[in-house]
Amino acid sequence: MTVAYPRKLQNSIGAREIMKQVVRDREIHIITLNRYRYSEQRSCKDLTEVIESLNGKEPRLIRDLSHHIADEARHAMWLTDLLVDMGENVGTPPGNSYIDEFNRLLDKDSFDSESKLEDGIISALAAINVTEKRGCEYFAAHIYALKEAPQTEENIKIRETIERIFPEEAGHVRWGNRWLAEIAKKSPEHRQKVEQAKKKYAAIEQAAYESGMDITLGAELRRLDNLLEIANTMPLWERPQYLMERLPQALLAPQLQMTRIQIAQRAWNRDPQAFMEKFVPMFINGLNSTVDRK
Repeated sequence: MTVAYPRKLQNSIGAREIMKQVVRDREIHIITLNRYRYSEQRSCKDLTEVIESLNGKEPRLIRDLSHHIADEARHAMWLTDLLVDMGENVGTPPGNSYIDEFNRLLDKDSFDSESKLEDGIISALAAINVTEKRGCEYFAAHIYALKEAPQTEENIKIRETIERIFPEEAGHVRWGNRWLAEIAKKSPEHRQKVEQAKKKYAAIEQAAYESGMDITLGAELRRLDNLLEIANTMPLWERPQYLMERLPQALLAPQLQMTRIQIAQRAWNRDPQAFMEKFVPMFINGLNSTVDRK
């Protein structure tokens, strides 16, 4: 079967490059840790909804999902303990939410497990699997960056917490791979369904990931490109409705505008000179990213 790996930001900036910069800026580092905490916490809710939609069907899968929830709750607890011990905020993190954007881009009809149980399971497993892969990519990059950073007491404590989480996240990827492989082996039709779902949710995940990272000029057009890429993984008759429901949010992107303002204000307050010399050129350079994708 095809193995789908997370793509780089705009196909050029990797997780290691990003995390190297993150650990150098304590404020951004703390926000990143809080985003981890928030994601682990929210995943418990989302996975519980999958179990409830199964309503007792597929007991083996429900058992695996229950263990998965227990792991995610423990990860959220470890990260919450870390942040509280550091005296940091554990409220909803600022900026675009990766989870909210991922859920917005989902085609909820694919999860109608009452009428199409097997299709719903394939969709849920593919969606969970691709997000867990992104998490593993960033945890591994974060650990690497912290090993390269000054070995302060705080950095060591952060690294040790992430090192406790990372092996269990890798285990989540493995069980998702096993389930998808098991379903694909049933027949050529099943294999085709699994491959299609992996392509679809890889495109959705990439769009959600970029929406939370890309605030530069032209981001709206890149969101539109990503939306079209998702639609192209669907049957022709499903594409118009999917696009019409999501086009306004992609082009207007009110949360993106608010995030831009918040980040610009924070950058200006910290260092007006750096704002003019670094932030403004970076923001304008986003147009080059849009041209490069054409």
